[in-house]
Amino acid sequence: MKSRGRLWATLLVVFGLIVAACGSGDEGTTETTSGGTTETTAASTETTAATTDTTAAEVEEVTLRVLVHSQEPMTTFVQEFSEDFEAANPGVTVDVAVVGAGDLATVTQTRLSANDVDVIDIFGFANAVQSYMGGATPPAWQTLIEAGLLLDITDEAWVGNYDEPSIQQAGSFQDRVYAVNLGRTIYGGMFVNLDLLASVGVDVPTTWGELVSVCEAVKAAGNECMTNGGQDGWPVFVGAYGLLGALFPDQEGLVEDLYTGEFTWDSPDAASLWERYQVYAQNMLESGTTGLAHDAATFRYSVGDVAFLPTGAWQAPNLESEADFNWTYVPFPGSDNAADNQNLFGKYDQGWAIAANSPNVEVAKAYVAAFSDPAVYQDFVSTTGFIPTQPTAVLDTILGQAIAPYLENYRVGFEQYWVQPAGAGQWANGSQGAAWFAPFNEWTDPAALARQAQADLQAALDELS
Repeated sequence: MKSRGRLWATLLVVFGLIVAACGSGDEGTTETTSGGTTETTAASTETTAATTDTTAAEVEEVTLRVLVHSQEPMTTFVQEFSEDFEAANPGVTVDVAVVGAGDLATVTQTRLSANDVDVIDIFGFANAVQSYMGGATPPAWQTLIEAGLLLDITDEAWVGNYDEPSIQQAGSFQDRVYAVNLGRTIYGGMFVNLDLLASVGVDVPTTWGELVSVCEAVKAAGNECMTNGGQDGWPVFVGAYGLLGALFPDQEGLVEDLYTGEFTWDSPDAASLWERYQVYAQNMLESGTTGLAHDAATFRYSVGDVAFLPTGAWQAPNLESEADFNWTYVPFPGSDNAADNQNLFGKYDQGWAIAANSPNVEVAKAYVAAFSDPAVYQDFVSTTGFIPTQPTAVLDTILGQAIAPYLENYRVGFEQYWVQPAGAGQWANGSQGAAWFAPFNEWTDPAALARQAQADLQAALDELS
């Protein structure tokens, strides 16, 4: 790893902190030097002994406990980085514990409460409970902060290595910073088979109307318009997150308006959303989608006879290794206005936080500081394919080149703001509406589904008032 040289600077930081904690031998020299060579020599001896004691303290064993979730190649990178950190910091051992993503929140809570961890992997802060949400249950990260278990890192210099939106949107609470986030995830776009479109003689669509026309042309030529992992269910509605975002770019505002009644799922302004959900689910996705798991859909797409794959950008590595055609990734053109189809929606992925009660808090800070070094972070981005949260980092891949023009328009998606009110019915979260149409579920009438969605939401909202 290129980080090794950089970590020597960290070595100095850690040693400096330890030396400062051990104090100085100057006071001993003053007390023993009463005049005469012999006394001075004795004083020097005491000073030497003090120096020896300081040296012994520098190599005192410290075990830094780090918790991460399993997500290759990120996990392997963290383990290799930790080995470099150990090499640059004699006496420091980094104990990296790896848990499944689904267990991360529970294990974090348990180990923080037991003072059994120093540095934790934490997902971007999301789904904060707002004042208009009544007595909704706060997310785990908010609970940890309010319990005083996460260290306030607002004033750490290395926090400034990350861009301001990521600091504010993914690691802050009540104007204080508790985590740095290492990467964004995009799910509001679609992969485009450029070679297939060229063979049919059509361009990349920039509006909903163009998308409908291109799909008709592609299918008339014997190909398929879209595929997706319909067998798993969630890829169907995640594939339409870009459609929702194109029609309602202010996703946080949409959540608030739904809670306050300023907007309803069955209002005239929502009609286009439900109608386009239906077209997407029933006309654009190929019939075989219902038998494809999420990862399998990408391999199906790599065959080359499907124009679009609406899914998260995290499938780019698989496509790069499997597809033998030119492709790109663009925002889902869900609006009739091309200017509204320039936003990429997504969420924040992994980040670092430090245990407030860690006995090794200075070493923990040094660990995160070293990871946050721009050169180390660039290695991390290049290895994992994360969308960078440091402004100096670049993603030098096909995906990186494709999304570069849109990164200024990156927006956090609806599901990162939405908190389901207690007592809401099955169909209350309309952001998942695309997956409720046949053949993925039972609905065939968009107007009827919109009314049911609002009724299921309103039943819970009425309890809040």
